[in-house]
Amino acid sequence: MLSLYNGSFGVTDAILVGTMSVRVVIDIPDEIAAQLTAGGRELSRTALEALALEGYRLGTLNQLQVGRLLGLTRIETEDFLAAHADLYDFDPAELSPEAQALANLSDTDPR
Repeated sequence: MLSLYNGSFGVTDAILVGTMSVRVVIDIPDEIAAQLTAGGRELSRTALEALALEGYRLGTLNQLQVGRLLGLTRIETEDFLAAHADLYDFDPAELSPEAQALANLSDTDPR
């Protein structure tokens, strides 16, 4: 079971790891918590999403694990990652030769 709730000074999240859960407590000053929740966002959800994104960015979590952690479907997970992470982290120097090769292919007449 995944349990999320807000405390007055911090956030407590229980995260499933197999059958074992891990509880994470974060102490946040009231004025910062107020800023983080000003847009109506749940502080616990914001912290959980940040944890999932950082795990994905570092490569310690894959897309399936991000979805399970956040309780999202596959499509919802793809949308979440597309909005918050670089899914296609290509170096522009790598793309330039690829683009040129494609341009060369389109310039040739197959007849």
